[in-house]
Amino acid sequence: MSAPPAAARLASVANPLAFLALARRHRHLILRLAARRIEAQYRGSALGMLWAVLHPLFLLGVYTFAFAFVLGGRWSPDQTGKADFALFVFSGMLLFSVFSKPFVEAPNLMVANQTYIKQLVFPAEVLSWSSVLVALFDFAVGFAIWAVLFVCVRGLPPVTWTLLPLIALPAVLLALGASWLLSSLGVFLRDLSQIVSLAATALFFLSPIVYPVSRIPAWLIPLYRVNPLVGILDASKGVLFHGTAPHWSTFALLLLGSWVTAWLGHAWFMRTKGGFADVL
Repeated sequence: MSAPPAAARLASVANPLAFLALARRHRHLILRLAARRIEAQYRGSALGMLWAVLHPLFLLGVYTFAFAFVLGGRWSPDQTGKADFALFVFSGMLLFSVFSKPFVEAPNLMVANQTYIKQLVFPAEVLSWSSVLVALFDFAVGFAIWAVLFVCVRGLPPVTWTLLPLIALPAVLLALGASWLLSSLGVFLRDLSQIVSLAATALFFLSPIVYPVSRIPAWLIPLYRVNPLVGILDASKGVLFHGTAPHWSTFALLLLGSWVTAWLGHAWFMRTKGGFADVL
């Protein structure tokens, strides 16, 4: 005898691969939603898609001026100049944004798309996937700019650059898990967006983006590394600048924790999404 719909849905949610099956099943819808959002970001502006390039360059200039010129920041003793510092900061900003953009918009994700949510046949869970894809698009554009700057300043990159997609994978999984959890809670707790915005700012300065992990006092390191973005960003510096692979055992634990976050975030969303339409 076949399982009742509720039991079948619960079994699907309990599957740690359920969120990947979701992406495969609705891949065309996810891509269409992401493309529509990217187009909407620049529609009507005089410079159009050029803003995708100008925005990260502007942020790079501001942070480099503030931390390198005004505060005299240095990434390492062997840093060769301000441009070198800018490369370190810019790479951290780009990878951090893969997580932070879906994280910040998550509390309002369902509210902003309530027209879709009220359609009972629409799979609301795909909105988090599209949100992460938009962040990855911005990351790809920014990384292309960064790569050109790297070659101009440092020359040919190390072969370990090929490991960057693997290093970024935990950030993607964390972004998905956080997006599903916070977008669900945001339907019922409208003040959540203010808290999340403050948390994102705190995470930026509690992650090795404008300073290296070596600047943290030794007694604080265990607590500091509770932030999973620390491990991701620290590993990215190794593959991008030093030609070194991450510590695989540590990275495997980080990847496992990120996977569990995405799995549980998706499970929570699927258990609560039935009440969205009534609240919205």
